[in-house]
Amino acid sequence: MAWIDRQGRLGGKISVIDLAAVGVVLLVLVGIFLVPGGTGSVAQVGPSRSVEIDMIVRGLSIARPEELVRRGDQASFIVRNQPSGTLKIKNLTIFPPEVEVPQPDGSVKFMADTRSQTRFLRDMVITLAGTAQVADGGAVLGNSKIKVGVPVELEGAQYNLRGSVMDVRVGA
Repeated sequence: MAWIDRQGRLGGKISVIDLAAVGVVLLVLVGIFLVPGGTGSVAQVGPSRSVEIDMIVRGLSIARPEELVRRGDQASFIVRNQPSGTLKIKNLTIFPPEVEVPQPDGSVKFMADTRSQTRFLRDMVITLAGTAQVADGGAVLGNSKIKVGVPVELEGAQYNLRGSVMDVRVGA
């Protein structure tokens, strides 16, 4: 007696294709429920320490930056479109637009840019303070390691500022 008949049935009762489909479903279920997965953590984190992050925002069109972003306010910190906690605004430095003016002696002097298109254009350096996990000598906020050059966002009640990390000080 043959194991598989002319219609492709095993023992004359079960289709080989149906048996293969059931086997695939069982393997998928075993893979989902019994095989452990990764934790999704980016870095092995250590103890929490205080951290200061300098963020630079370039070319922001804003009318009254002093009234919008204030020292002492809390703001949401977003790294690579992932919320990474809340940090306190420790310091805010606003740079008005300037142009380089060459001098007759060959030196360069910075003067205020009086062009109308730069009237509301500002660069800002925002110092943020908070606590972060420490891993491999760097700060980790919300499963993202904070490094110089990482694109970040700062979101408050009336603003969403996009910039990049300029400096990270752990234990400051």
